[in-house]
Amino acid sequence: MASVPIKDRKFDTQVQYLKYKVLREVARYAFEDRLLDAYTEITKLIVKEKPTMRCCIYKERAIVEERIKLAMGGDKNNPNVIEVIDIACDECPMSGYNVSDACRGCIAHRCEDACRRGAITFDEHLHAHIDKSKCVECGQCAKVCPYSAIVNQKRPCENACKIKAISMADSGAAHIDNETCISCGACVYQCPFGAIVDKSFILDVVDMIKKSDHNENYKLYAVVAPSISSQFSYAKLGQVITGIQELGFFHVVEAALGADMVSYAEAAELAEKGFLTSSCCPAFVDYIEKQFPQLKEHVSHNLSPAATIAKYIKETTPGAKVVFIGPCTAKKMEVQKERVKPYIDSCITFEELQALFDSRDIDLKSLPEGVLDNASYYGRIFARSGGLSDAVTQALKEQGLDQTFELKAIACDGIEACRMALLKASKKVLPANFIEGMACIGGCIGGAGCLTHGDKNKADVDKYGMEAMEKTITDAIGVLKK
Repeated sequence: MASVPIKDRKFDTQVQYLKYKVLREVARYAFEDRLLDAYTEITKLIVKEKPTMRCCIYKERAIVEERIKLAMGGDKNNPNVIEVIDIACDECPMSGYNVSDACRGCIAHRCEDACRRGAITFDEHLHAHIDKSKCVECGQCAKVCPYSAIVNQKRPCENACKIKAISMADSGAAHIDNETCISCGACVYQCPFGAIVDKSFILDVVDMIKKSDHNENYKLYAVVAPSISSQFSYAKLGQVITGIQELGFFHVVEAALGADMVSYAEAAELAEKGFLTSSCCPAFVDYIEKQFPQLKEHVSHNLSPAATIAKYIKETTPGAKVVFIGPCTAKKMEVQKERVKPYIDSCITFEELQALFDSRDIDLKSLPEGVLDNASYYGRIFARSGGLSDAVTQALKEQGLDQTFELKAIACDGIEACRMALLKASKKVLPANFIEGMACIGGCIGGAGCLTHGDKNKADVDKYGMEAMEKTITDAIGVLKK
């Protein structure tokens, strides 16, 4: 078991804790070359003699077994990194319009008059009922009810998915439309039963660690997202960096340095073209490609910060392998794309990093503090909404481009805000020339792969930014040329 007491661990929900336990044990068995025993042993290790979450231990173990499959990479025939565990998706009511107990049995029957399908009937108490076989979910009955007694009940996953990629299958389980889904992971985080889960590449990372043979066969680099500064609250950031090296990584590099490189190049591209959308958030870019293809040409041609710094590592260290560690489930899709695949070999989340630490019994609090000092303040604040816009503003200034180009940026906090900005841009009525798109509320600090979410995370990122040794973007990227 983990060296650090579980009470030191910070998770937002018990669902995250369950996910962590499965990932931890899968990683442990992989390091010990015992994965063939995983299914039977891990399920019994996690689900003991009495049920704690479901009706019986047999169902609990069946769900854990499905979680083990996802921890080991999931369905290879499903290209999406977000999957539904059907057996776990059976506790939510069917979505749609329903009559609540607020119905007073009034005699006006406005709901009946508004329904053109004859779907509304009344019992002996004059309480309304909706015949689901006739209802077309138009919502007219809800609009006219004087007591607001008719409500549109949506499952948490449907509410979380602002792009409407989730529907209900005939079985009653959630169904994800891969053609619409942008892998942001909002449904993963919001599902109260943990029935929607992101596939893990943790086994790929374990395999790379083992095959590197203490970095003798190749150098294994970890590129960490700046939002890491808000995640491991029970230890200092420097201890987390040392912990990553203890896992077997040769060196830890800030993705924020890639952010510095991107903001510098993006500023020049923006000044040249006059209008641009950011390319840093893979879910946002995917959303444009799927829902606003007419704006695809305006997406920044720069790689994401993680891919940018990974490309630099590959070019300067032949044979190196790179793993991105961050808060993002959409990143797991990005690293499989042809323009990114050559630079990033795998991707794990902070949830998975915590599991890796504990699979090797690494007590972060006992470790000395390592150094992580590659980026500027502006590169580090990419982790929160508005940070990219601030960085581009600074990059324009440092290049003297602010004298001839006036930046009018809009920072979109969450996919709904992105949709509104893109809709206006498509109609050429957006009063801005740069769209910073972040699919997650709050930016990367709101990513589904974070251990914790909250307002404090933004403060932690800003503090982390202020601690940067390099005070300008130019200074940060200038180090690369030395």
